[in-house]
Amino acid sequence: MTLPLADLNRMTLPTFSGAVGETFELAPWVADAAWAIRPFASVTALHEAMMGAVRAAPRERQLEFLRGHPDLAGKAARAGAMTADSKNEQSSVGLNSLSEADFARFHRLNDAYTAKFGFPFIVCVRRHTRDSILAQFERRLGHDVATEFAAALMEVFYITRLRIAAKVMGEGMPRVNGRLSTHVLDTHAGRPAVGVAVELYEFSGETAHRIATSVTNSDGRTDRPLIGDRPLPIGRYELRFAVGDHFRSRGIEQGDPPFLDIVPLRFSIAEPEGHYHVPLLCTPWSYSTYRGS
Repeated sequence: MTLPLADLNRMTLPTFSGAVGETFELAPWVADAAWAIRPFASVTALHEAMMGAVRAAPRERQLEFLRGHPDLAGKAARAGAMTADSKNEQSSVGLNSLSEADFARFHRLNDAYTAKFGFPFIVCVRRHTRDSILAQFERRLGHDVATEFAAALMEVFYITRLRIAAKVMGEGMPRVNGRLSTHVLDTHAGRPAVGVAVELYEFSGETAHRIATSVTNSDGRTDRPLIGDRPLPIGRYELRFAVGDHFRSRGIEQGDPPFLDIVPLRFSIAEPEGHYHVPLLCTPWSYSTYRGS
């Protein structure tokens, strides 16, 4: 259930803190500080005020705040001893159902990171695939303490921006969602390709997992984005288009088996809040793509 910003602006401190105090992990003092400078003209301004309270806090309080975050796929996650938000976020990327080998890998990385920096590894998991999280882990272990402290606060910004956008509605919503779309153009006929089955796969290592299916409509597009209403997880993907069936339905001689049957387009996503449009332009014997808008 989301709360109108106008209602939030009129709340007493206890009610305000009860409504948004859990947005910042185990740190209700952030909401208390933000309440003092209400009303907020926009939801983005609300989040910026809360994040500003964190950035203005003394270093020791910032460090205490960072240390209140749970390890990724750690013992607390397995025991369910986390806030509801953290539990839902980690489970959204499958960190609650790792194999023993993957759990051991995360455990080693968590220990190495905490030993070096003095606080747990923090990343906005909803903006990443599991492969991307592990890549971030390895890369950020090479940072110095000052660089990594700033990186951790930036990830807090991303995490809490998503949480606020889910809790509060009103003017000036923060930009938190991306969109992945496609269309298929039959350049042999010079028109959109209708009825083409489309599958979207996400890679974990070298294993591809199907995460969405659709069929092109009269415009050659899917009725809905393949990913929408959430951040686009950073990672590697593949679109697969059943063009052989499309050209067969048109009575085009393609050979037996057809020269092109399933066309794969492998690509990567690096901007979770961006729009990735990945079209297919094809004939029975050739195809091309580009990043559109």
